[in-house]
Amino acid sequence: MKKAIFTFLVTTLAFTTAVFAQEDKSKRPSPPATASAKVNGKTITINYSQPSVKGRDVWDPKGNLAPYGKVWRTGANEATTFETSGALKVEGKDLPAGKYSLFTIPGEKEWTIIFNKVAEQWGHYKYDEKEDVLRVKVPSHKSPKANEKFVIEAANSGTISLAWDKTLVDFKVK
Repeated sequence: MKKAIFTFLVTTLAFTTAVFAQEDKSKRPSPPATASAKVNGKTITINYSQPSVKGRDVWDPKGNLAPYGKVWRTGANEATTFETSGALKVEGKDLPAGKYSLFTIPGEKEWTIIFNKVAEQWGHYKYDEKEDVLRVKVPSHKSPKANEKFVIEAANSGTISLAWDKTLVDFKVK
């Protein structure tokens, strides 16, 4: 009986340690980051993970990172989340207050920005287009500088910027 209890305690301790060790997201190869802004009195918070180029072809047509024409989680690890404390207009279209997953469909000249009502999900593996609340299309541009890490910036002016490698995409919120 003592041996069984001891084994149970050791197993529980090992499991708990492993779980807590995995929870330190800052140690991931694609660490977490946050972008936030106040736009017309509404707070916007974007939580995402930052993959790095690491010499790879980011927009790989084989689908290894973020291929053109396919839904991308807009970062790494868990799906990127976009939360707004109040209703917004995104590129002139209504987005109710709430927390959304932020997906994109990259393209050479144009990107589709997607707000999906299933905020908490891993990557885009269970992405369901039927859960989309809003989709907008915006042009993509060559970035003035190459970005090794994927970066999202949110400005109080209402510009949300997505930058990675040599690509820059902006969309407006009001």
